[in-house]
Amino acid sequence: MIRLEGLTKKFGEREAVRSLSLEIARGEVFGLLGPNGAGKTTTILMVIGTLVPTSGDVHIDGKSLGDDPSLRRRVGVAPQALALYEDLTARENLAFFGGLYGLRGRELNAAVDGALEMVGLRDRAGDRAKTFSGGMQRRLNLAAALVHGPDVLLLDEPTAGVDPQSRNSIIELVRSLKGRGTTIVYTTHYMEEAQKLCDRVGVMDRGSMLAMGTIDELLRDHGGDSVVVYHDAEGERKVVTRDPAAEVARLIERGVRSGLRIDRPDLESVFLNLTGRALRDGGAE
Repeated sequence: MIRLEGLTKKFGEREAVRSLSLEIARGEVFGLLGPNGAGKTTTILMVIGTLVPTSGDVHIDGKSLGDDPSLRRRVGVAPQALALYEDLTARENLAFFGGLYGLRGRELNAAVDGALEMVGLRDRAGDRAKTFSGGMQRRLNLAAALVHGPDVLLLDEPTAGVDPQSRNSIIELVRSLKGRGTTIVYTTHYMEEAQKLCDRVGVMDRGSMLAMGTIDELLRDHGGDSVVVYHDAEGERKVVTRDPAAEVARLIERGVRSGLRIDRPDLESVFLNLTGRALRDGGAE
């Protein structure tokens, strides 16, 4: 559904995205992950046509975005910076954005009602956006991306700074959209979200794709060793090993029981091993 071919974007001498190529299948949730400044948001802006690539091309459903700008109508985007009019009501916000996509009359009203229902804001349709909590504004931001029924949805940090209830609501909505066949690109700093939602993950840093695959593949190839932790008379001990089960069996045979656990690699381990820095290191996108 999405194909990027040698996508590159330069800002002066700085190469924000470098020769990025990937394919995302119809109905797939693809996690685009990396530290701040990795190039994720720049990539999303090129996919929706807001930024023109320095070189390379974006294809949506087999057609070049450069050749057919009308393909943008098939894409929805919820940007990290909220794109709402605070003095308009929830309904007025969605009617405005739906109108930009050519929806009119009964079709527009039905689309607005449906989008409000999907994000759980139907009962607040007549309230101004500025009266909403941060989590509710995030959900309205997502509704604005959904109101025209896009085939492709780009979500840039959709749960940043929201309360647990809104986060769970957004996660369940993404699962529902995937079930309907929507193709979703999902950027997040929350690793548990990537593990719950994403079919595959791509790890970017400094404009380049460093690794790509399922979470299990990334953990296997880039997660590093497991650590077996236990306690003895001298305190806590740690053993780094590729075979934690065998190490635990050996310790049990020695009579070790206290504090015995296995710390396995996670996506944070993958990031550190690939980039040498934590998820929130680096500058702005």
